[in-house]
Amino acid sequence: MDIALDRSGSVAALATLLEDVAARPGVGGLLVLACDGNGFTAEQLDPLLRAAARPVFGGTFPQIIHGREHLERGTLVVGLPVAPRLCIIENLSDPGTDIDAALAGLDSPGSTLFVFVDGFSRRIGATITALFENFGLLPNYIGGGAGSLSLVQKPCLITPRGLLQDAVVLAGTDLRSGIGVAHGWQVVSDALKVTASDRNTILTLNGRPAFDVYREHVEPLAGATLDAAGFFDIAKGFPFGIRRLDSEVVVRDPLMVGERGALVCVGEVPEGAFVHVLRGAPENLLAAAAQTVRKAADAFDGEPPVRATRMFIDCISRVLYLGEDFGRELDAVDRGEPLFGALTLGEIANSGREFLEFYNKTSVMALIEG
Repeated sequence: MDIALDRSGSVAALATLLEDVAARPGVGGLLVLACDGNGFTAEQLDPLLRAAARPVFGGTFPQIIHGREHLERGTLVVGLPVAPRLCIIENLSDPGTDIDAALAGLDSPGSTLFVFVDGFSRRIGATITALFENFGLLPNYIGGGAGSLSLVQKPCLITPRGLLQDAVVLAGTDLRSGIGVAHGWQVVSDALKVTASDRNTILTLNGRPAFDVYREHVEPLAGATLDAAGFFDIAKGFPFGIRRLDSEVVVRDPLMVGERGALVCVGEVPEGAFVHVLRGAPENLLAAAAQTVRKAADAFDGEPPVRATRMFIDCISRVLYLGEDFGRELDAVDRGEPLFGALTLGEIANSGREFLEFYNKTSVMALIEG
């Protein structure tokens, strides 16, 4: 793959990169990962994206990854050695949007399916379910939630139609890959039943307001008082974990306190599910990130490629939790091969040959040929 980085985050620099990478020998498609800090708008990008010489897809994220660096400003343009088959689904939050019918328009998911979704769309769970029901685990999945740490929904998905909001863009490719997933968070509570929820909002746990139950478990562990005003400062170290059969828990990040003591999370939490409060130690998180490299290599489809690129999709909340130690996480996954990626609002991947999930606070490594 051809990886080109612009550190300025300017529209003019992006235009130059799109033209330059598209013209390189063997490039069949363009993957664009940009920082939300660039301040890109649809008015600025739409003419560039619609005029791109190759199929273009990607998104804007809180940060991007280039080698051992994570940047709050800048843009990556990655030239793929194959032409991606794109499927774009708009108005994703609308219950009337038929996701299954839209997926029928994707000729083939191929060996590796890139998936980027507006991290603030309301039907991410339904999209993941539809992908699994239509394609199963035939392809490897890699991607994540685009958007801003401001928590304001805005256009964030890069497509040939322009910069879109409340949508998902899929790119099927014939690139072989291996996927590794790990998080490093540890269970520190008994199981709590989600007795009422509304998609990504937990209303009650064990029949009581979710915030009250969560606070009772977290305050003794944190040694601090938990309130709505400073909620995320403490909650970032104590996510929920949804128990899955034959798999490690799937992490859900509580973002804020909602009405009547509800907890608003990144990603859906099904009513009737059992969740645990989790806790992380920096060394455990770093070790988990390193495990993704081995898992990706072990899961690679067929003989290891002569030439490979690593794509690292990591949760922005791991940066917020680890702080200056996050540089050690990038050191832990570096193996001397080309490395690029994004720090996302939720991660999309299949864990080996088990489940397809929308994760939080999780590290995902894709080893991709080319």
